[in-house]
Amino acid sequence: MDLEELSKCIRSNDPAVGLRAVGALHRLAEQVEAVSVVLAREQGWTWEQIGDALGMSRQSVHAKYGK
Repeated sequence: MDLEELSKCIRSNDPAVGLRAVGALHRLAEQVEAVSVVLAREQGWTWEQIGDALGMSRQSVHAKYGK
């Protein structure tokens, strides 16, 4: 789903279309988050700094990405 199509789906009056758009946004956000966490760690950020930036605890971020 490209951004233009996603934008149309978000404005749809059909709940099924809107919910599929929400799912696509969640998947995109997860991908951006994962890439950003890797970049932050490569640049020396602590788990606490990353957690603060994401509005999460350092423990939650580490549990999710500290593999």
